[in-house]
Amino acid sequence: MHSKIVLGLLAATALAGCNLAPKYVRPVGAVPASLPQGGVYPAAATDAPDVTRIGWRTFFTDQRLRDTIALGLENNRDLRVAAANVLQARAQYRVQRADLVPSTTLSGSGTYTNNIQGAAGALGGAAGGGTGTGTGTGTGAGVGTSSSTNLEFYSVNAGFSAFELDLFGRVRNLNRAALEQYFATEEAQRSTRISLIAEIATAWLTLASDQDQLRISQDSLKSFEQSLELTRAQFRIGVASELEARQAETTYQTARNDIAVLRTRLAQDKNALDLLVGTPIAAALLPEGLGNGDAALQVLPAGVASDVLLRRPDVLQAEHQLIAQNANIGAARAALFPRISLTATLGTISTALSGLFSGGSFTYTGSPAVSLPLFDGGRLRGNVEVARAQQQAAVSTYEKTVQTAFREVADALAQRGTIDEQIAAQTARTDAASVAFRISDARYRAGVDSFLTTLDAQRNLYTAQQQLVSTRLSRGSNLVELYRSLGGGLD
Repeated sequence: MHSKIVLGLLAATALAGCNLAPKYVRPVGAVPASLPQGGVYPAAATDAPDVTRIGWRTFFTDQRLRDTIALGLENNRDLRVAAANVLQARAQYRVQRADLVPSTTLSGSGTYTNNIQGAAGALGGAAGGGTGTGTGTGTGAGVGTSSSTNLEFYSVNAGFSAFELDLFGRVRNLNRAALEQYFATEEAQRSTRISLIAEIATAWLTLASDQDQLRISQDSLKSFEQSLELTRAQFRIGVASELEARQAETTYQTARNDIAVLRTRLAQDKNALDLLVGTPIAAALLPEGLGNGDAALQVLPAGVASDVLLRRPDVLQAEHQLIAQNANIGAARAALFPRISLTATLGTISTALSGLFSGGSFTYTGSPAVSLPLFDGGRLRGNVEVARAQQQAAVSTYEKTVQTAFREVADALAQRGTIDEQIAAQTARTDAASVAFRISDARYRAGVDSFLTTLDAQRNLYTAQQQLVSTRLSRGSNLVELYRSLGGGLD
């Protein structure tokens, strides 16, 4: 009997290498081999650091911004959900992995009876030479008569029940699918983390930009107010026309409205930043203004090969999900073949507790079982087709994820290639508008030009200053987006 069981297990082990899952091949050709070059796209500096390897603490240079991001990584609720999903996927993988090994149980029992004949018959099979079971039932020579009206016996059994011999890889493929889903949730957490860092940085820069916009509007309002008072006084004495007074008032009221809008926007910016961080942010961590927008390293990607996109967490997540669907095909195919399971126990039984492990008290059972699906209305073959369709959908999802990543990086590079020129142009425009205003104001006070010329120059300066701040925000946001779209480092 022992030799038969051993031979059966060896044969099952030899067949266990069979795997019906298709061989996984990573899809290729979804995007060009290199990122866009030439035209508006900047040339990558060969000595530039790899953005994907730079940790966010190094990439962001403002200490207040770094502290704000660190606070968000501790308190953001979406990140906590992503972390919980990782824990859940890891636990689910451990549950699935348990099917690879038999679940062994140990049980012990004691029986006390005054039915001598029934107990003797029950014990006879274990004590005699007949067939035995894990509970000691069977036929045998029996036990001798006893002068006592009470009888006690004890048993200890260890074994496993219905352990599947994975001849065709069904259990192993299910285990692989669970493992890849676990890896996918880990990459999803990394993607959420990188996106959160980028969102916090963008929100922080937006708040800083609106602070500068508010200061510009407040300073301009004072200048517009002085012009309005001057034109009203001149209108009252007949030196200026009502048109000039009304246009001065229009400009003044525009700046006044801008201030009210910006105050509301600043409050909303703060609320958005608090939500991203997950807790109210102390005033010491808030920006005082955008300035030149130099809150991050002014870097470009060191290479232009599109292979860098394959390291993005969302792309890796899609690939792990694709591998999982590939494994599900193998599991569905294996379900079409016979399923062999084994139940086995090893135990001991004795009429005395001290004799449980003495010679002749041991028993064993081995119960292999085979099940082969004959007719199920096409359910199993339908499951194979479902798995194949899901795998095809996963391929398309992976390719779409890579294409989206390519587009995001290309868009960020396109803006990066021209943003410095935009900054230079807006700075020159603001300087020119400032000089033009000073000249027109001097000519107006000297009586050479009308007040309308001065008012127009004043409005141009106001607009130029606002657009310069907006362009600086675009440059800062572009650096953050380039960092995010390339899958920047997390440390």
